[in-house]
Amino acid sequence: MCYHCLLVSSHARFFTGDYLTRKATIAALCVCALILLTRKSLAASPSQANGGWTWRTVREQLNNEAKDFRSLSADIERTKVTVVVNDHSTETGDVFVRGDKMLLEIKAPDPRTILRTGDSLSIYTPGLKRVEEYNLGKNRSLLEQFLLLGFGTRGDDLQRAFLVTFLREEKVEDKKAVVLELTPKSEQVRNQFSKIQIWLDESTWLPLQQQFFEAGSGDYSIVRYSKLVRNADVPDSTFKPRWPKGTEKVKPQGD
Repeated sequence: MCYHCLLVSSHARFFTGDYLTRKATIAALCVCALILLTRKSLAASPSQANGGWTWRTVREQLNNEAKDFRSLSADIERTKVTVVVNDHSTETGDVFVRGDKMLLEIKAPDPRTILRTGDSLSIYTPGLKRVEEYNLGKNRSLLEQFLLLGFGTRGDDLQRAFLVTFLREEKVEDKKAVVLELTPKSEQVRNQFSKIQIWLDESTWLPLQQQFFEAGSGDYSIVRYSKLVRNADVPDSTFKPRWPKGTEKVKPQGD
């Protein structure tokens, strides 16, 4: 799941602010996402978790849940916090996921569309009448790590990409969630995010919330999901580009 999900220029971003380069932006897609794993299986003991969950039992649950996961739709809200100046900026939209396809429709405050199909990533900014087109190529495996963040991923796959610590159980609004802390094993990912925390809904095993801690700066982003629908009817047409006539297409170099 890619989180993220989840982006690539100073005027077309989702899980990023002005501090990221194009490469880092693509890596952070997730949105998305973007979007789990073992600090040598440092799971909490049953006495530490009200429901008796440990990383081992959560991993097994995720393995089972992944067997029939096909798609997802949700409303999404991302808040970027710049710690030094205590600045909070929020944007909202919709996310649709199916297989290796993801669509992020950012509605406010700056509308744009982020579309991923296989190795292709497009970022459409209506205000500029421009779409930036990227070939993920060697960055695809990096992106896939962000798509692991709770979107029907097997626990074993998460453990291969991250060191995972089970933190606790807690309520998110009226839903009971398990909270995991993930430390990226990839140095490339770790250079962007020192750690990620994820709140997984115990009734659906989909993410209710993700928190990305940026490396070095102390800044962080919180991504919240609502109106989550597991195995939603998401047709192929959802992922077809719909750029208006006259849209400028650009292929940035060096990514």
